[in-house]
Amino acid sequence: MTENDFLEQAEAVFERIQSTIDGGDSDIECNLNEAVLELELDDGGKIIINRHAPNQELWIAAKTGGFHFGWRDGAWRNTRDGSEFFASLSDLIQQLAGETLHF
Repeated sequence: MTENDFLEQAEAVFERIQSTIDGGDSDIECNLNEAVLELELDDGGKIIINRHAPNQELWIAAKTGGFHFGWRDGAWRNTRDGSEFFASLSDLIQQLAGETLHF
């Protein structure tokens, strides 16, 4: 994947997250600052998603840990356990905010 392809795909991921949260009945706030998307939870906690262009990975950081996702087999997959990005993000949001979101 070229760097431009990666950046376009990462931007599409950010847009999908924002539109899902903004289009629903969620108490989560989205703040995009260049390569970082912060999800502010109702209790003040955060989930931070950023794109890491040198490794062509998407990273998620939360109080439960950090996770790296690379493009594999047509989806963003966790580099350790192979779980899919949006499923992992949904699980984190459920654990930390008690909200169910489907991306």
